[in-house]
Amino acid sequence: MSGNNHFTSGSIGKMMIRTAIAMLPGTIAISGYNLADTFFVSQLGKLPLAAMGFTFPVIMLIGCVFRGLGIGVMTPVAHALGGGKERKAASLVSSGLLLIALVSVAIGITGSLTIPWTFRQFNANAEVMPYISDYMVIWYLGCLTSSLMMAGNDLVIASGSPRATSLIMLGGLALNVVLDPWFIFGGFGVPAMGIEGAALATVLSQLAGLAAVAAILRRKRLLALAAIVREKLLLFWGVVIRIAIPSMIGMLMMPIGSCVLTRIVAEFGNDAVAATAAAGRLEIIAFIFPMALGISLTPMVAQNFGARLYHRIYDCERLSFRLILLFELGVAGLYFVFAPLLVRFFSDDPEVMRIMVLYLRIISFGFGLQEIHRFSGFFYTGCNRPQVAAWLNALRVLGLLIPFSLLALLFHSLPLLFVGRLLTDVLAGTVGWLLTLRLTRQLLSRDSL
Repeated sequence: MSGNNHFTSGSIGKMMIRTAIAMLPGTIAISGYNLADTFFVSQLGKLPLAAMGFTFPVIMLIGCVFRGLGIGVMTPVAHALGGGKERKAASLVSSGLLLIALVSVAIGITGSLTIPWTFRQFNANAEVMPYISDYMVIWYLGCLTSSLMMAGNDLVIASGSPRATSLIMLGGLALNVVLDPWFIFGGFGVPAMGIEGAALATVLSQLAGLAAVAAILRRKRLLALAAIVREKLLLFWGVVIRIAIPSMIGMLMMPIGSCVLTRIVAEFGNDAVAATAAAGRLEIIAFIFPMALGISLTPMVAQNFGARLYHRIYDCERLSFRLILLFELGVAGLYFVFAPLLVRFFSDDPEVMRIMVLYLRIISFGFGLQEIHRFSGFFYTGCNRPQVAAWLNALRVLGLLIPFSLLALLFHSLPLLFVGRLLTDVLAGTVGWLLTLRLTRQLLSRDSL
């Protein structure tokens, strides 16, 4: 068995738990980036914090483009590794990362030239716009490092080294936490840069992570200029794009929904925008363990799909869905009880705190089915059916979240907006579970033939 073929043998349950534990520091790091930036920026005042709220959906939007491209590379690479085709995997890695680099440079240039227009579409006013511009100019300049590090981490996981990815993410967070207060508030010869410092700290941390990821992929012989075959470059890009486009469309549903919600929340004032932005960062804590488990699900499913070990995919679905549902129900109970204490770390404004508590107490009871909905997309993508994953995301956002949110706006009720989010997660998660159960049972029937 190849050293890069990691997910096709051994107990599925033990492998899932072992991989999740290995990825736990990494998922803490993912959440930590947002929490660290929000914590330090919140000390600059309400307007910089509101600016972070406006930038979040745009960053999510672009991040999902990068994630879609990354999955477009990682999925066929995992299929190839599962089938023992390492030379093909190396060609896909090198060709795919070249494509991602070209796209990210184009997005960075275009985005930096259209900042005022973009954020006016989200109802950002003149008072908060300078802070948004300061942050986003630097963020756009870092698009290249962000996209390649994101894709590279996925590829390292797909090659069977989740612990290495986790350590890289944790190291990046540690660097970001050191640089954030230094760049934001100044000191040791560095001038205070305010919100610009938060963006610069993130970009430099990602650059360091990218260097480490590239070194690992080269050591595994999955990244080399020699692996790019000119005659097959367009062919490999076609393989990547065939998976990337539906994955991208599906993932874009989340930031599209976030953008619509941000615009709707803006109708309730800057306090509501600041509160939901901060609560959204706090919400991420609830997904640390599910993220640790979910990060490896697509490559795990994809490797077993490439190896035609369909019974292992069925076991993945059965174990992961039940575990996550029970876990998130427990988290919801904790959030309901301790929300008033947790929000104090992010604001001392009474109205902002009140809205944050309301948000967390309502939406947290949908976390379990929200994660099951997300995991369903991983299963369909890993089984080479990204179109279904895209359809599931469209159902959640276009069919449920936006209509419920517009209804809340019609009644000008912020609590109703949060209830709409809860109903969206419950209904979308139920549909995703039923469809994934049907998929895995169909695959299981192939094993019995």
